[in-house]
Amino acid sequence: MSADSAPINLTNHFLIAMPGLEDESFARSVVYLCEHSERGALGLIINKPSDLSLKKLFDKVDLSLRREDLSDDPVYQGGPVQTERGFVLHDPMVVGATDSDESAYASTMTIPGGLEMTTSKDVLEALSTGAGPRRVLVTLGYAAWGEGQLESELAENSWLTVGADQAVIFDTPVGERYDRALALLGLQAWMLSPEAGHA
Repeated sequence: MSADSAPINLTNHFLIAMPGLEDESFARSVVYLCEHSERGALGLIINKPSDLSLKKLFDKVDLSLRREDLSDDPVYQGGPVQTERGFVLHDPMVVGATDSDESAYASTMTIPGGLEMTTSKDVLEALSTGAGPRRVLVTLGYAAWGEGQLESELAENSWLTVGADQAVIFDTPVGERYDRALALLGLQAWMLSPEAGHA
């Protein structure tokens, strides 16, 4: 990177896998980047559901789920790192509200752009009482890139990037999220040749 080019910050952006990206974890994936700095990047894949529902996950951790709106939601395969650990992407909680459940959680990363990502069990405990954030996406595992690694993959045209749209994360059927993320760029999957750059 030349000295006059500022480092890019893709926090609160989607990474959209190009067709040539054949890594099993990332093929046709949409990754929501929670953090991106000169030290690296961390994100959650938002369009690869596992076989586990939120209800089953709560049963596994001995919590009841008193949120009917969430019980059938899938737990997502968030990425290949720490796949036994849960990550919750959610609406920000209102700090200072009268209800004690409506305060910030431990181990929460506030993402510029409006969402939070929590790794502590207390967000699940809040959901188990029927409270907690209105919208949640729960993953097991996450995706990570070391210093300069994501920039290299971008230079190799492995990914497209676009500012994240929360409607794609929370309101779009999982099977349509890849196409909806591409549509944010005015693209459709058929326009992307897996042979790009191999003239």
